Amino acid sequence: QVQLVESGGGLVQAGGSLRLSCAASVTSPTLHTMGWYRQSPGQERELVASLTSGGTARYADSAEGRFTISRHNAYNTVDLQMSSLKPEDTAVYYCNARRGMTPAYNIWGQGTQVTVSS
Repeated sequence: QVQLVESGGGLVQAGGSLRLSCAASVTSPTLHTMGWYRQSPGQERELVASLTSGGTARYADSAEGRFTISRHNAYNTVDLQMSSLKPEDTAVYYCNARRGMTPAYNIWGQGTQVTVSS
């Protein structure tokens, strides 16, 4: 069973930056799509950014221009560089790895708290 472990959350002031990192417990095979989701209290979990092993990135409108996702395929790691943080970015951020085609999988990390103070 592949596990994802996140790190890098914390408390930051509005306008500041944070970098989240996620590492899978296996380096092979290369996970297809890795990404970050977030969930605020009372809200549904939403996509922040994702990146396929082929390099196709997808960003939420709220993240576009402020967040950058990157990954190292050989190590199955994915990072999220967050800049110009706003109080509304406060949430638990979850790392995700998924593949829609056989063999399909949808794996979640345990989550890391990001709190942006105003």
